[in-house]
Amino acid sequence: MDPKHGIRQEILTLLRKQKEEDRLRKSRVIAGKLLELPEFKGAETILFYASFDGEVETFEMIKQAKKLRKRIALPVILKLQKMFTAWVIEDLERDLEVGSYGIKQPKKGSTQEILPEQLDLVVVPGVAFDKRNHRLGRGAGYYDRFLRILSPKTPTVGLAFDFQIVDSLPNHSHDVPVSQVLVN
Repeated sequence: MDPKHGIRQEILTLLRKQKEEDRLRKSRVIAGKLLELPEFKGAETILFYASFDGEVETFEMIKQAKKLRKRIALPVILKLQKMFTAWVIEDLERDLEVGSYGIKQPKKGSTQEILPEQLDLVVVPGVAFDKRNHRLGRGAGYYDRFLRILSPKTPTVGLAFDFQIVDSLPNHSHDVPVSQVLVN
């Protein structure tokens, strides 16, 4: 069995078992850290992810970023191509629909696509991260493929709860680490 599978299952179980009030409280701590990052303060256009399934809550972060006049994009999954593209959102209620895997994403046609080179910061989900900023995703490789085409100069920030940090993750040549990980 793939060693990543066991780690993935263990952490996903912990994410799903976490009490909602704990998840939201810890997410606020992480949001505070994100808003203080120089990379965030200097960014005009930020790609966030739409949190789901126990992940660090991003919708409040997106609202705060919008109040700070940041341009926000979210991924639109292209399942057949096994990739995603980034689309600008103006309104969290009006511009989103449930897409692939049950994840909220921008409605096609309601917003505009944005190219990876137009992003100033990318906020990256992960099931687990290690102390060298390698990440373990959900196993489909969407973010690894996206991060490979992103300029190495574009900062990438993982968001994680303390139990999502492990000493070391098995990694392969196609795995792309993030610049840094913010933890509660």
